[in-house]
Amino acid sequence: MGQHDGFMKYDRELPNARNPKDRIGDFKEIFEPFPEDKTKTQAARCMDCGVPFCHSGCPLGNIIPEFNEAVYDENWEDAVSILYSTNNFPEFTGRICPAPCEASCVLGINKSPVAIEHIEKTIAEKAHELRLITPNPPEVRTEKKIAVIGSGPAGLAAADQLNKAGHWVTVFERESKIGGLLRYGIPDFKLEKWVVDRRIQIMDDEGIRFKVNAEVGKSINPEMLKEDFDAIVVCTGSTVPRNLPIPGRDLKGIHYAMDFLTLQNKEISGIKCDDKISAEGKNVIVIGGGDTGSDCIGTSHRQGAASVLQLELMPKPQSKRGENDPWPMWPMTLRTSSSHDEGGERKWSTLTKEFVGNDKGELVHIKLVDTEWVNDRGRQQMREIEGTERLIPCELALLAVGFTQPENALLKSLGVTQSKAGTVEAKEYKTSVESIFAAGDARRGQSLVVWAISEGREAAREVDRFLMGSTELPSKNDSFLNLEV
Repeated sequence: MGQHDGFMKYDRELPNARNPKDRIGDFKEIFEPFPEDKTKTQAARCMDCGVPFCHSGCPLGNIIPEFNEAVYDENWEDAVSILYSTNNFPEFTGRICPAPCEASCVLGINKSPVAIEHIEKTIAEKAHELRLITPNPPEVRTEKKIAVIGSGPAGLAAADQLNKAGHWVTVFERESKIGGLLRYGIPDFKLEKWVVDRRIQIMDDEGIRFKVNAEVGKSINPEMLKEDFDAIVVCTGSTVPRNLPIPGRDLKGIHYAMDFLTLQNKEISGIKCDDKISAEGKNVIVIGGGDTGSDCIGTSHRQGAASVLQLELMPKPQSKRGENDPWPMWPMTLRTSSSHDEGGERKWSTLTKEFVGNDKGELVHIKLVDTEWVNDRGRQQMREIEGTERLIPCELALLAVGFTQPENALLKSLGVTQSKAGTVEAKEYKTSVESIFAAGDARRGQSLVVWAISEGREAAREVDRFLMGSTELPSKNDSFLNLEV
């Protein structure tokens, strides 16, 4: 370990965020610079545990104590080498990951966990600053051609790994710019797009081909892909939003959260959007308590909303771990994001019953009712609390209640089998169609960016094995350090 008593001497410290009143005036990242010596101190808090549970907490199997020690020693070359051996894009995960590794950090049993996510971001940015990460095309090409459908984190990870193996990779993206969720789903105040552009440029220089405005099943013939490529990897994400089919759903002013976020991101990137959804001067209600809902809150503040209210159907989470989520499990505790710090109100145990409009068909109110959970013959049932029904002013409602599956049309055009949930059936990443593979949310359902990267890496191994008979691409399961909990 870097410092044997660091975890006893130092407290957890993270970069300060800009004042909420200032930062809602732009879409820039919210954190202020953090001195390098302070990051070294944070790395010193790592205990170098005999059993590093953080490894199993990380979907990528990041080798965390080792890169913490390298940071403490200011050995940036080793830190970069260790981190990038398991994670293609730490500049992304270091900014937007909820850090399940920190939830399973041994120090977190009775103190604040090591600031792993911040350290990861610091290593990634140091790698670029010192030019330790530069284009490195493979020396030998296999002449095998692979099509990756979708340029989100799973698609980019699969493409990056397969290119490293020497295959010719082409990424097909239906939008006008590469990045998928990273580009259009995550607000700039969490992930500025120059970070994405920087990575895409490196991948392009390494020989990966990117095709935009290329929607498979529409502008791109699926049969052509099957004929022209030796393998196909489906990484389209789980993009069909979950609806809220209650009375008044067809009123003007009710939108899916991702439509709202995407249009804002496009505007920032310079793409003119005539159909922009604006929160300016409106009473905004965000239905859904997850990360997407939080992103809608931050975006609404920046657009000048009159008020912002976030609704969650479930009860308010507890502030500390309980009997059902002990360490090192992911804690189902209350989370407050930077967007919540910027203002607005949150309500739990609240059911949305009806959208109410005016004679022009425009949304003006939402009918809500409080709920409680009761035991009904051994089963927990939700019921409405009598006398709590009320109307709340609302001119913009954003549905952030999750996603159900990938879009059917593409999957049917490729002929792959879908599960009952609508995702691609792909055991060991192989679909029902030979030479077609799947990874990320398209395969596992709505999940985290870090899981998408992990899926893309693992799928790439299976594609390489399929094409070459064996593979030397690394797997998180190869390392003895990746211990299962």
